[in-house]
Amino acid sequence: MNVLVVNAGSSSLKLSLLDPADQILATTEVQHWDTEDPPPALHSFLNALPRVDAVGHRIVHGGPKLTAAAVLDPAVRREIEAVTDLAPLHQPRALAGIDAVSALLPGVPEVACFDTAFHAGMPAAAATYALPAAWRETYGLRRYGFHGLSHAYASRRAGELLGRPADRLRIVSCHLGAGASLAAVHHGQSVDTTMGFTPLEGLVMATRAGNTDPGLLVWLLQDGRVSLDDLSTGLEQRSGLAGLAGQPDIRDVLPHAEAGDPASILAVDVYLYRLRQLIAGMAAAMDGLD
Repeated sequence: MNVLVVNAGSSSLKLSLLDPADQILATTEVQHWDTEDPPPALHSFLNALPRVDAVGHRIVHGGPKLTAAAVLDPAVRREIEAVTDLAPLHQPRALAGIDAVSALLPGVPEVACFDTAFHAGMPAAAATYALPAAWRETYGLRRYGFHGLSHAYASRRAGELLGRPADRLRIVSCHLGAGASLAAVHHGQSVDTTMGFTPLEGLVMATRAGNTDPGLLVWLLQDGRVSLDDLSTGLEQRSGLAGLAGQPDIRDVLPHAEAGDPASILAVDVYLYRLRQLIAGMAAAMDGLD
């Protein structure tokens, strides 16, 4: 079976056709994916492909109801759209990718695979915020976690490389990129992760702050010190390595740190401090579970 994997990011659309041995037969990336109209590059790529038997879409957020991969139908699409406010950068582009591929490959079965699904079974102690019950119940506030597809693969692959079944291992998996998170994977199941209700929680990332005192954010909003829009943009796009070193890519920050730039040295120190701290936390989350 040849499977077309569709990964709609916040600004691009990546597609890869895999054969039954998971070998890549063809791949492409459509830049500036911000429209519902299929671009010519997508038409050309799909028209040039050999047989496509199924399509798998990576979807960032499944919300409270979509907790496992699901065959795409109108009801599933509506549920994906219903949680757009939980992932406003990614969800609309994922829906646009679904619609574009469906239109260009009519009749080919499609499956939605959710980054939140791997963490859906976390213990209540890990998934629950210590917030008023009325808030949690009314708004569905909980720790969802993200990068689940990556963490699930990494933990399985680690078991393969070690020659030991993943369902007998305790693994801290690390997804370290522009967006970054850790997961505590106990016997093949996610029992904790560093991201929460949104991808802002946890590690220092390229442009995201990671763990931040919520009281500090309330203080910034009080008396108009910053606007709500400025706070949102600052936390998502101007924090993390970008806020510390002036550039978001750790590969660019490291040479400047090695050359003695004080801001870059601090950025690396803060990045690694948080990384070490939360790796230890993920390991501790699995204590007593055996």
